[in-house]
Amino acid sequence: MLSLSLNEIARAIDGEIVSGNGNKTVSGTVETDSRLIAQGGIFFAKLGEKEDGHAYLADVEKAGASLAIVSRPNTQVALDQILVKDTVEALSQLAGYVLEKVRSKGQLQVIGITGSNGKTSTKNFLHAMLQRHGETIAPVASFNNEVGLPITVLRITEQTKFLILELGAAGLGSIESLARWTKPDIGVQLKVGMAHAGEFGGIDQTARIKAEMMPYIRTTAILNFDDPRVNRFEFSGKRVGFGFASESSFRLISTELTLAGTKVVFEHSGSTFSANLKVLGEHQAMNLLAAIAVATELGVDIHDSIASAESLEYAERWRMQLMKSPDGIWIINDAYNASPDSMRAALQTLAVLGKTGHRTVAILGFMAELGEYSAEEHDSIGRLVVRLNIDKLFVVGAEAKLLHMAASQEGSWDGESEFIEDAGKALEVIRDKLVPGDVVLVKASNIAGLRFLGDELAGVK
Repeated sequence: MLSLSLNEIARAIDGEIVSGNGNKTVSGTVETDSRLIAQGGIFFAKLGEKEDGHAYLADVEKAGASLAIVSRPNTQVALDQILVKDTVEALSQLAGYVLEKVRSKGQLQVIGITGSNGKTSTKNFLHAMLQRHGETIAPVASFNNEVGLPITVLRITEQTKFLILELGAAGLGSIESLARWTKPDIGVQLKVGMAHAGEFGGIDQTARIKAEMMPYIRTTAILNFDDPRVNRFEFSGKRVGFGFASESSFRLISTELTLAGTKVVFEHSGSTFSANLKVLGEHQAMNLLAAIAVATELGVDIHDSIASAESLEYAERWRMQLMKSPDGIWIINDAYNASPDSMRAALQTLAVLGKTGHRTVAILGFMAELGEYSAEEHDSIGRLVVRLNIDKLFVVGAEAKLLHMAASQEGSWDGESEFIEDAGKALEVIRDKLVPGDVVLVKASNIAGLRFLGDELAGVK
């Protein structure tokens, strides 16, 4: 974090210094997890549903923290403390203050990315493209909520040129609350899909939540013109489209998928470009174009952007991560998250790879946060597995059983779908049924824990 005095921090977060010298300056990293506090760190004692950060003040003092932001002071620790009403709100206040302070220098460009799918992959493509051209800060993993996003912002310095932010949705008003103070110079809208639709009350409500970023974008909106909801988002500034749609500024022409990666061909301003990605998945083409559109707006040459994207080994850990086991089995570990849209995209990728002479195997688990749409969507995905001619299906976990039932009812399968209720036994059941040359997709929501199964099948520890 920027070097700030306790007095300056207290003013920024409407806080009161209850212990410590107001003239003292701090500049350590900001954390809400006591286990991550390093020497000189700043700890925000967050009140969570299961944990109270105030219970760990002695631990962060021992770890060398320089300051704690609290809503309940602790006089038993010799740790400088600033008292606020709400530590999570204070975290955003401090991040907003630091952001405006760095922005006033005139160099920083803020990019906000939202969408039901693809935020993290797009962020990683863009980070690779921009980091060659100046100090670039991007979220760790999926730091995209009211806690993770301000922590990302607080990593900027006066030398930071590009700040990439993921804006995650957590209900009506959630994206607005992030966009209101971050005010992205460039805003990216990837897709309105079924992720969280059950929680939010349907896909139209999801679209309203995603559109909350639009009024706060300062200059340019990068929009998925293939998504009719996104294409209709109102914006008074510059609109740049990407996708297959003919009016797209970055128009996707074709994709070609092999176990070596994904070839993407697209057109921009009358010229045709080709990118040979190590990243697997036809759907990654849209994420690539979104990132290239942003980088181009920021003055990066398209050939340079393509070279950066081609250098990435995979989009993110456990996201369409291709591995080969010692005995010659290809594992696509995409079990960090799952929605109906991402599940369909991953299965379509698997089906295409099956046409190259490999047996295809899908190991699928539960898709979370679908609410009233859960049964319908799990049924649809189970039937899709059959329609795509996937050779073998393993369904893991009681909550995902409907996938197995739907696949079994669709067509004339006889034993091609197997149900494994206990995820702990899945490795034992599946491993001996795989043969060299198989291409195996492991896909489920994070809560299902199948990402570890994918690693085990690939022989990764």
